[in-house]
Amino acid sequence: MSDEVVVVTGVGGMGKVIARRQGIGKTLLIADYNEQALQAVVDELTADGHNVIGRRVDVSSRESVSGLAEAAAALGRVTQVAHTAGVSPAQSPTAAILAVDLVGVALVVEEFGKIVAPGGAGVVIASMAGHMPLELTAEQEQELGSVGAEDLLELPYVRSIEYPAAAYQFAKRANHIRVRFAARGWGARGARINSISPGVVSTKMGHQELASETGAITKAMIDGSASGRIGTSDDIAAATAFLLGSESTYVTGTDLLVDGGVIAAARSGQLFS
Repeated sequence: MSDEVVVVTGVGGMGKVIARRQGIGKTLLIADYNEQALQAVVDELTADGHNVIGRRVDVSSRESVSGLAEAAAALGRVTQVAHTAGVSPAQSPTAAILAVDLVGVALVVEEFGKIVAPGGAGVVIASMAGHMPLELTAEQEQELGSVGAEDLLELPYVRSIEYPAAAYQFAKRANHIRVRFAARGWGARGARINSISPGVVSTKMGHQELASETGAITKAMIDGSASGRIGTSDDIAAATAFLLGSESTYVTGTDLLVDGGVIAAARSGQLFS
């Protein structure tokens, strides 16, 4: 058994598939807020032959995220970190989205940046929503990339966000910025960090969005994309494997858009044509 440790936060559709793919021959530490769902995935992966440990985490709490990072470091060399935990507008109110999708990402990037092993890599699952039009000043980007995680919620333009959909889009754009700003710090440890922006993916969260009041728009986005299909967790796991692996050692501080061509169609004026 290798002394390498793979950490995956969030055990939903993407998280479980990523954990299964990346954890082979390594110690696998998976974490989720929902203890029942977490234990079910621990049992499933253990039965499939993985060396897996489960730990409950609240990604909006620095103490909880720090504890997860410390637990991971105690298991061996943390060489891969995949942060998939998140909530969507169909699931959660504005405050929860900002706590999990904005602050949570910042906390994971900060705390795992302290313990990731040389040669290691991290991936944050963001969203194609972060590529949709949103005006930010250079000063705002600087703040979103550099202020302490907990201080993000005190920024006036964050406090003024009212609607869940706006909070989600803002948080995902901020994820891109946070990763970009973190790249040099991770690089000082000999590690890399990137984000992935999935499109509409066939997960529980994705289907909740399709069934929501904005579902018709989401379906139209799929139909108007170059691929014309919904994404799969395997699509995202493959992209994650690339960014965590040895073939992407010159890739860091950037976002990989894995959306079937939705944003390309939108930016070229073809999405709803």
